Amino acid sequence: EDSNKLVDELKRKAEQGSMQMQGEVLELALEELLKKEFPYDVISEVAKGVKGADVVQTVMNEFNKQCGVILYETKRTKSFSEGWIDKLKDDMKDKGANIGIIVTDVMPPDMKKFGKRNGVWVCMLKEVSSLCFVLREMLVREHSSLVAQENKGDKMNLLYNYLIGEEFKNSVENIVEGFKNMKEEIETEKRAMGRIWKEREKQLEK
Repeated sequence: EDSNKLVDELKRKAEQGSMQMQGEVLELALEELLKKEFPYDVISEVAKGVKGADVVQTVMNEFNKQCGVILYETKRTKSFSEGWIDKLKDDMKDKGANIGIIVTDVMPPDMKKFGKRNGVWVCMLKEVSSLCFVLREMLVREHSSLVAQENKGDKMNLLYNYLIGEEFKNSVENIVEGFKNMKEEIETEKRAMGRIWKEREKQLEK
């Protein structure tokens, strides 16, 4: 009986170690995929034993400005656990992440493909690249919109003051004056060329 218990315990530990190793392989595969697909971004692994998800993606735009953070939790188990979602949401708060994604081998029974579940995205490894591309683009565009809105009131006041000021008035007057002078010169050249053409026509007729 003791031998059987020992065998069962060793089997359990072996299976647990195997699942842990497979999980680490999935995590590494995700890291490599993200680094390859999004070279501008900062992809970092959460150290073992440290509270948090498995991979952190800091989204950077083409100007090297941070636009947001995507947090990934990798799971390689035989069944999906709803508890993963609450844990990832807590990790998102701790890390200040905008988006959370669970990358799993086994989807929830009622989900045939990737989707959002209780505020967290759930997908398989083969879907994560496409999903991340779209979510990342949303973060970049949202950041651009926020930057454009910054100090909007101040910018509007500056613009209004410029439009009613002497500088803008003088600029417009100079543009109109230049346009008027150019138009007059063109008309003068037209009349002069007209006279020359008429003179040549007379010479040809003779």
